[in-house]
Amino acid sequence: MHVYRTPDDRFADLPDFPFAPHYAEIDDLDGGTLRVHYLDEGPADAAPVLLLHGEPSWCYLYRHLVGPLVAAGHRVIAPDLVGFGRSDKPTDQADHTYARHVAWMRALVVDHLDLREVTFFGQDWGGLIGLRVVASAPERFARLAVGNTGLPTGEGRITDAFLAWQRFAATAEQFPVGAIIDGGTTTALAPEVIAAYDAPFPEEAALAGARVLPSLVPTSPDDPGAVDNREAWTVLDAFDRPLLCCFSDADPITKGGERVFQRRVPGAQGQAHVTVEGGGHFLQEDRGPELAAVLVDFIATT
Repeated sequence: MHVYRTPDDRFADLPDFPFAPHYAEIDDLDGGTLRVHYLDEGPADAAPVLLLHGEPSWCYLYRHLVGPLVAAGHRVIAPDLVGFGRSDKPTDQADHTYARHVAWMRALVVDHLDLREVTFFGQDWGGLIGLRVVASAPERFARLAVGNTGLPTGEGRITDAFLAWQRFAATAEQFPVGAIIDGGTTTALAPEVIAAYDAPFPEEAALAGARVLPSLVPTSPDDPGAVDNREAWTVLDAFDRPLLCCFSDADPITKGGERVFQRRVPGAQGQAHVTVEGGGHFLQEDRGPELAAVLVDFIATT
């Protein structure tokens, strides 16, 4: 597959982002390799907290959570999905499939980093991909937290807001990532923050993953991703380690999605689920320190 690699100078001097890059080479599942980027902060011997971003953001989204989690004694791993951030970007939309994204992230988390006793948090596609990784190796995860995400099987109602987002991603002449993220927050982002979200995507060739992921969300029961997600749910339906829902109160796309986890996952029973007030779809951007405090408390009390 043909791959775009964003030049390093695009990531110089980003605001509030002093973190050193780390890289892993993984199988691209097409006869070659991909370079995947991740943050790795905090004590190497501490149990890891795995933070997965969604679409069309990158690990920059977690910059306000890393410090508080490290200060609480945790190791923090925050990867960039393939196609995003400093990770390699296959330029053909057909090279991006839901199953491949799961396999790519599993290759990083399980095969390369060999993470164990993991606390997982995923938002947006970070949940869609990360929960599939959890289901593939549940013994490696001590607890789960989810916010503004889901594991759709194509059987529930699809919101008008999401359908509009699918159409925009597929057809818009321009795909301004920073402006899109700004539109998914309740706070107005500073121009330099918007520019930081744009940094990984200096040309259209870099945007294949960002443009195609919305169309890969399962919206019918016979979608290949829906079949795989139903299999993953059989694992989550028996997952008895703690699961915390921390959805925000101002996200029209995932509103109410926490109820599925609370109803189905045994480990969600009796947890002090949190509604993050004042947060939009990208709650990490709107309420990063508050979300970090929720995760620190969740780990400490479970």
